[in-house]
Amino acid sequence: MPAPRPEARAVLKALARAYPDARCGLDFEGPFQLAVATLLSAQCTDKAVNRATPALFARYPGPRELARAKPAEVEALIHSIGLFRTKARHLVAMAQALVERHGGQVPADMAALTALPGIGRKTANVVLSNAFGLPGLAVDTHVLRVGRRLGLHSSADPAKAEAELCALAPKASWGLLSHRLISHGRGVCRARSPLCQACPLARLCPSREA
Repeated sequence: MPAPRPEARAVLKALARAYPDARCGLDFEGPFQLAVATLLSAQCTDKAVNRATPALFARYPGPRELARAKPAEVEALIHSIGLFRTKARHLVAMAQALVERHGGQVPADMAALTALPGIGRKTANVVLSNAFGLPGLAVDTHVLRVGRRLGLHSSADPAKAEAELCALAPKASWGLLSHRLISHGRGVCRARSPLCQACPLARLCPSREA
């Protein structure tokens, strides 16, 4: 892997200093729970997902139980989450696919994960990096926005942004870089009214507001 350009290297170091303990904001135990929680987190806050999942996991502790559920039953447990009807259908279909194709186990493979209903690259990368400890850089709206503002990538396309960001850091730190960018996006580099005056990366940011 080629060395990142000097300005990018400085930004990565500053992110590491500002967010040394960045981690996944979703509560989970094991790959299945994380896959479910990440699927639910689309267009929804982690806090809202964490409030809904305890009852969901108590009712459906694994793929086999969820595969036998009716979407309407799942809807009743996640109705506080945005797009809950669509997500309920995806959850049941995903669980059925896990049982039919993978013996009820979540695969630790990008191609197999993204072949599951409701699972895209972002969710797959979250599962790979956080549940399996494998290289994976999840690009959500925060990562896409903050990475561009900091000059770490130039693309508005998540897949292309992922490739650019992955080229900047060692594989072992891909997941951590994603968490750091997310933390910065939630706390400081907000979509509207970013807190540039209080930003620990302001001197390095080409998009900072005076």
